Amino acid sequence: MNARRVSMAVAALLSACSSAPLPPDWQLQARPALESAVSAQLLGDSGIAQREFERARALLARTGQPGLVARGELMRCAAQVASLDFASCDGFERLRADAPASEQAYADHLAGRALAPGAIELLPPAQRATASAIASKAAPASLQTIDDPLSRLIAAALLFRAGQAEPATIALAADTASAQGWRRPLLAWLEVQARLAERAGANDEAQRLRRRIALVTEKR
Repeated sequence: MNARRVSMAVAALLSACSSAPLPPDWQLQARPALESAVSAQLLGDSGIAQREFERARALLARTGQPGLVARGELMRCAAQVASLDFASCDGFERLRADAPASEQAYADHLAGRALAPGAIELLPPAQRATASAIASKAAPASLQTIDDPLSRLIAAALLFRAGQAEPATIALAADTASAQGWRRPLLAWLEVQARLAERAGANDEAQRLRRRIALVTEKR
């Protein structure tokens, strides 16, 4: 993941934790651990991602703040969703009872649940239009307006899960992952495109997409 964007995301996560002029040691260590974990997750380095998430979680748990640990778990699950991995967010669910309402709403959003208007307002701004479209089953707004690439991929993935992703949305997700060099989501979205092309009988397009997949997965 782009280092600057990861840093901004993690900084937003941790900014509410301490207003002291000098951040405590746990905060200084948790931030790079989360950055490394999210980056590794998107690059497809599962072993590194797992180790760094566990290290970050242990550091966050030192605070005894369930809401803070819950946010870290949601960052892990958001990176998975961006790659069309819709496994349940068990780490968060164990903390749900003590998590703030905003974290509960975001977890429900990542799980693909339709949210009530009040819960939608608790989501990060980049996800609200997508959540509204899913709840109302209406045509979603263009994801081009979402500046952050990871947020754009998450929105596209949730629309896809809801059966509301147009071909243009899927293509945008693949292009977004490609532009960032995020191997794991790129492969997931290219596979979706390839299967759609195959079902439509667009053999040349399907073969082109399969060649791209082979290029990304080739070993040197």
